[in-house]
Amino acid sequence: MLKPALEPLIEVIAGLTQQIITATRQLEKLADERYPETRILRQPKGVGVITSLGYVLTLEEPQRFGRSRSVGAFVGLTARQYDSGESQPQLRITKAGDPFLRRLLVQSAQYMLGPFGEDSDLRRWGLKLMRDGNNKILKKKAVVAVARKLAVLLHHLWLTGEVYEPLRQAALEEEAA
Repeated sequence: MLKPALEPLIEVIAGLTQQIITATRQLEKLADERYPETRILRQPKGVGVITSLGYVLTLEEPQRFGRSRSVGAFVGLTARQYDSGESQPQLRITKAGDPFLRRLLVQSAQYMLGPFGEDSDLRRWGLKLMRDGNNKILKKKAVVAVARKLAVLLHHLWLTGEVYEPLRQAALEEEAA
């Protein structure tokens, strides 16, 4: 009974899916030709073409930053600071920098921490921050922290051209033990 009503919708969805696949392939080809450094940035699972392009086009030159850790502040993913006497309250992020890139990094971090995220040091670290379970505030803080660490990691990969090892820290700890 529902089949005649739903068939046109299914055809539209199939057509849109095909258009998305075609556009993604064209975007990947464009990125590989004009911005080959984006291939290096797409190594961590969860960082796609749009995120890597946004990162490269926003930062422009990786040498602008003396240290990779400076990128987190540039993007606006570090906590504000307000020191008054003995109190140093934990405040929200600064939201300095490009909001589009910040949004892309947060989306990548959400994917990494979600059910489809690949096992990696970054994912393990983020899940450890969320260890208290369903606390929404802890989850949001962990996502932002992973996004900041991801921004730093991408800058390091861009500068060095290294191959990304998802479980590098875990392997080092295993060797030490």
